[in-house]
Amino acid sequence: MQSVYKYRFDRRTIYWTLVYVAVFGLLGGGLYRLYEGGYLSAWFTSFIMALIALMALSVPRKIVVTDQTLQVRCLLDITEIDRSKIVSARSVEPREMKWIVPLFGACGFFGYYGHYYDLRSFTRVKLYATEWRNFVEIVTVYEDRLYVSCREAAKLAEELTASQEVSPADSQEA
Repeated sequence: MQSVYKYRFDRRTIYWTLVYVAVFGLLGGGLYRLYEGGYLSAWFTSFIMALIALMALSVPRKIVVTDQTLQVRCLLDITEIDRSKIVSARSVEPREMKWIVPLFGACGFFGYYGHYYDLRSFTRVKLYATEWRNFVEIVTVYEDRLYVSCREAAKLAEELTASQEVSPADSQEA
């Protein structure tokens, strides 16, 4: 059995991506005119192009739930969690996410993903979202927290918790 939950960009993410691209473009153009194509403007342009490429390749595309694993598939990367290692999964309201701030990752530029810091519990969490709503918190046996977002957040949380309620003895009998 395999379930696929796709990511969709919301208006807020598209808006912030356009703002970032516009600011980077204006800064690059301003440096080019100010230094007439010198070393600084070439360095800045190369840095920003590499940053945009890295961010674009790290955008989450879909969540794939199989019998054994939960996979968050990005363009360049796959984060895989063994389902037997998942302790809990629950839907989370956006207001609960107000204390989570970016540590290393994207904040609105093609989505929200990377390593974030929870100021309430003083812990590092991973976030894979293309919209700032419809969150599912996944906690593993190692006390790692992963937040994902998809339009079917309640269904994803229900599917992940349903597998935990089935005991190993029940699955062997089937």
